Amino acid sequence: MKFSVRSSLRGLIASAFAFALLPAAAADPNYAEHPEAKAFVDRMVAEGFERKSLEALIAEAERKESILTAIARPAEKRLNWGEYRQIFLGQSRIDQGVAFWNEHRDTVGRASRHFGVAPEVIVAIIGVETRYGRNAGSYRVIDALATLAFDYPPRSKFFGGQLRELLYLLREEKLSPLSLTGSYAGAMGYGQFIPSSYRNYAVDFDDDGVRDILSNPVDAIGSVANYFARHHWQEGQPVAVPAQVPADLDDDRVSTKLKPELTLEQWKALGVTPRTPLGADEQKATLMKLEFDDRPAEYWLGLENFYVITRYNRSHLYAMAVYQLSEAIREQWQRENG
Repeated sequence: MKFSVRSSLRGLIASAFAFALLPAAAADPNYAEHPEAKAFVDRMVAEGFERKSLEALIAEAERKESILTAIARPAEKRLNWGEYRQIFLGQSRIDQGVAFWNEHRDTVGRASRHFGVAPEVIVAIIGVETRYGRNAGSYRVIDALATLAFDYPPRSKFFGGQLRELLYLLREEKLSPLSLTGSYAGAMGYGQFIPSSYRNYAVDFDDDGVRDILSNPVDAIGSVANYFARHHWQEGQPVAVPAQVPADLDDDRVSTKLKPELTLEQWKALGVTPRTPLGADEQKATLMKLEFDDRPAEYWLGLENFYVITRYNRSHLYAMAVYQLSEAIREQWQRENG
């Protein structure tokens, strides 16, 4: 199996997105004179990129108000768990997950065995991110990253870094810069990898010499599994369990950390006990409170594998949606497949 990253600093940017890939004139060059964009171009030229091609590409990028609106109101910050779970845990998404697993049974099984990651989690990530490839996003990646790098100060450094990663990705993978589409945050493909994740974790899982997570489900499945393995997924270990908490529990202990810091023994000393036996008390866990509009909140303990899921999206709501979707898919898949 080849996991190739074909990089060369001598090709310069023109070899990856030559003028032939760009329209003759920019339709709306609203970043051509933007001071942050010009400074970005200068930095990339210092790294060896060709100025004229890079200026032409940046001039093609368009500022999108809808992107700025979306990033200011992510579902993970404006919805409670009851509202959030309705988006991702409907029966149709479960049915589609089982169908996706059946269609790609050999690939999912091979990825699970090779990387040591639960097959249902691989499937669930793709289900949460893009409904198994049905909705991978319609924003041009160059527009998303330029808008957020140059016109979204709270995270301009991060997205400027992703725009830099995109330039290297375009060169390494021979991708067309203006045809790439994805989410409002510049994430691409079945598993919604941002450019740095594409460069670092995408794999050529079908040995055809190309790391294609955009249209090739085989590479996408292998890449999601590789991402989890590289973030230290613990094969065969639990993810999360419901917890019993005392009535006087200090709220400062709840949902404050994604990374587990207290052991089960320490939680038990605080009166927090798992409703399902977990064995070794030296395991670390984080405590979450999942709230609803129409019924009492639930408390859950998230273990190390739960934290690994949050490395994909730093939200306990997101990780719980992935986990519960994976469990629902696994249970239905086992019923249907014996």
